Order: sequence, then C-alpha cells, then structure tokens
Amino acid sequence: MKALAGYLAGLLFGLGLAVSGMTDPARVIGFLDVAGAWDSTLIFVLGGAVVTTFIGYRLVWRRQMPLFESQFQLPTRRDLDARLMGGAALFGIGWGLSGYCPGPAIASLPGLSWPLAAFLVALVLGWWLARRLSPAH
Repeated sequence: MKALAGYLAGLLFGLGLAVSGMTDPARVIGFLDVAGAWDSTLIFVLGGAVVTTFIGYRLVWRRQMPLFESQFQLPTRRDLDARLMGGAALFGIGWGLSGYCPGPAIASLPGLSWPLAAFLVALVLGWWLARRLSPAH
C-alpha cells in the first residue's frame, strides 16, 4: 500500500508539471531570463505549490502518525556542509543551463528528445558518481 501511495503521488506530481507547462524547458529558461523575454508562469506554479504545501502540512501535523508508517520520519541534521552546498549549486547550474530538473525531466519522458536524453544521462551519471565518491553514511 505504501508503494502504491508513492506511485500515485508521483503520478499526481507529474501530471501537475505537465498541466502547468513546467515540462517545457523553454518556460524555465524564460523565467530565468529576467533581462529579456521574462516568462512569469513559473512564479504562479511556485505560488500554487507553496499554498498547497502550507495547507497540506497543517492537515498532516494534526495526525498522530502518517497513514502508512508508525511514526513521522523527520530530518535531524541542521548544518550546511560542502556536500549540500555543492549539490545545490550543481543542481541550480544544471537547471539553468538545461531548463530541466529531475521531476519535469521524468514527466517529459513520453516526448523524449536529444536534449532531454542528454540531461537524463548526465543526471544518472552524476547520481552514480556522487554515490561512488561519497563516504558511506
């Protein structure tokens, strides 16, 4: 049941990305082009996500436990280390250069193109390198 809930949440997320047009890298690049032909669509999608998340968290925290677990699993680390900052910088650079981040890239798979394929190869290679080079935790 837990896996099914995860798949349904992923499907809903992907559908939201497709409906909002966020699977089109030109929209993301247009949003980042503040000195040119700025596309404000992403700010409205972001605003909708923030409002939905705010309401969702308020509802979830009223529960004693999650639906499919015995307790909530919250992160405990609060520090900013080089791995986190470096990963965030690489994510931002890749997003800005390609117009894709992992969610929209996966949601765009049905319309696979060479730029999308190149992004996905770089994504998998980066994930693999990060796992190989990072110390075991």
